[in-house]
Amino acid sequence: MTRTKATEDPARLPLVGDRHVDPHSYPDGIAFLDGQYLPMSQAKVSVLDWGFLHSDATYDTVHVWDGRFFRLDLHLDRFFGGLEKLRMTIPFDREGVAEILHNCVALSGHRAAYVEMLCTRGASPTFSRDPRQAINRFMAFAVQFGSVANAEQLRRGLHVAISDKVRIPPASIDPAIKNYHWLDLVRGLYDAYDRDAETALILDFNGNVAEGPGFNVFCVKDGRLSTPAIGVLPGITRRTVFDLCGEEGLTAEAADISVAALKAADEVFITSTAGGIMPVTRIDGAAIADGKVGPVTSRLMALYWRKHDHPAWSSPVKYP
Repeated sequence: MTRTKATEDPARLPLVGDRHVDPHSYPDGIAFLDGQYLPMSQAKVSVLDWGFLHSDATYDTVHVWDGRFFRLDLHLDRFFGGLEKLRMTIPFDREGVAEILHNCVALSGHRAAYVEMLCTRGASPTFSRDPRQAINRFMAFAVQFGSVANAEQLRRGLHVAISDKVRIPPASIDPAIKNYHWLDLVRGLYDAYDRDAETALILDFNGNVAEGPGFNVFCVKDGRLSTPAIGVLPGITRRTVFDLCGEEGLTAEAADISVAALKAADEVFITSTAGGIMPVTRIDGAAIADGKVGPVTSRLMALYWRKHDHPAWSSPVKYP
């Protein structure tokens, strides 16, 4: 595509925050597609791909920190579980996918990376509406690590709003299959932005708290941790919190959490591969407890990042 003088002039590029950004730019990274390693700008999918047309895809994300994958085996487990449930096949086994992910990171040179593996239903050569006629398509990429919460938010805690939007129920979409059905989450985000919050939580089909866009939520009350039990993605970082609590003698359970119970908690935090354990200090404009990051949250955050160089929890990237 030919660039116009308008897009070549930095002052006339779209303004995002306080920076002018080229709408045709891509993050610095490497993708794997159709047997090739490519710059992110060259990784394309067809407009006829069912992943694009129907959100018919599954994916998983893992992060690299200080040159090491964190809990890669668990992410591979979930990805291959999603493939099986969606009746998709790819021409790689677990070791093959792991090698591709290592290569994407190594070729990108990133020491801290956000790494994704995904499979779409693909496209049918005859544009058939029968999903069995589509050719499934695997791809992967590695870009620079990014977090749900920025440095300031990690220090003082996120400000969250609870939207009345309802998460897609598990009878419709199995939440254990990581998927791109995000319109309920995106609508919740706009509700949060309209209320001057930084991110959102939405509800389950019973009116209890579910999850947010790309993250699970925990609350702490009287030293006991709880996280929503149904209608949510069983996140790897969520599981990691349970594992850390087991090591530290803390009690954690999956249970229904009402909006009132969340707001009355002593501490609240969210969990995601994109950021780890991140504190929440305000919900719907009101402070959680004293409005400061709590001691249990701080303790788990420190433990979480210390595990990143533990050989049982992480594995080194095979850089050249």
